[in-house]
Amino acid sequence: MFRDTRAFSGFSVDDTDRAMRFYADTLGLRVSKDDAMGGMLTLHLAGDRDILVYPKADHVPASYTVLNFPVDDIDRAVDELTARGVRFARYDGMPQDDKGVMRGNGPSIAWFTDPAGNVLSVLEQQ
Repeated sequence: MFRDTRAFSGFSVDDTDRAMRFYADTLGLRVSKDDAMGGMLTLHLAGDRDILVYPKADHVPASYTVLNFPVDDIDRAVDELTARGVRFARYDGMPQDDKGVMRGNGPSIAWFTDPAGNVLSVLEQQ
């Protein structure tokens, strides 16, 4: 039934203006805002993979990774994001290095949050 549909994902934030600045300015994504639709954002990702980001007054951050960004060089990506003010999350029981990167358990990965507390990651493509 859905084999040929262009499905998309979405998640909520508590402040779309703050989210727009983070996704556009900090992460460098192309972001559009639709005020006629209550201020919903669209993150325009490579390969025509748009993600809907919608405002929710009683937003609760996702406790899982909502968006993964594959990169060729995780150390470079982590360093660039750190220079832009991004702080990487630390999780108990996860063998992360000083930068916050977990290595050796699948692809190298580091987690961070958007201003609404949603979990995002950068992971090294293999």
